[in-house]
Amino acid sequence: MKLFLLLGSLNAFLFVAIGAFGAHALKERLETGGYLETFQTGVQYHMIHALALIAVAILSRYLSATGLVHGAGWAFVAGIILFSGSLYALSLTGIRVLGAITPIGGLAFLAGWALLFAAAWME
Repeated sequence: MKLFLLLGSLNAFLFVAIGAFGAHALKERLETGGYLETFQTGVQYHMIHALALIAVAILSRYLSATGLVHGAGWAFVAGIILFSGSLYALSLTGIRVLGAITPIGGLAFLAGWALLFAAAWME
């Protein structure tokens, strides 16, 4: 439980820092390159899943299928890294091939939500 609370709060912190950095320090660069919306999508999904990690920490205490709940947490961590991370990297570098990684992160997010559903279903 503590690990996912730490990861969730760390990622929520990073969301705020990265979002502020993008909005202030990188805004002109991202707008010029046409990547502001891409960057913002990464930030949005980052925060949603940082909160999901905090929910995993709480739910792991109340749901008996803790293996599924922990699997959901790790899937959310992988999704943040692969989905949001690839969008951040794409936005900053303009290397379009990085966009090929994004759907893998999206699948990790879907897997996390499916695992959380399964854990709740088993209750």
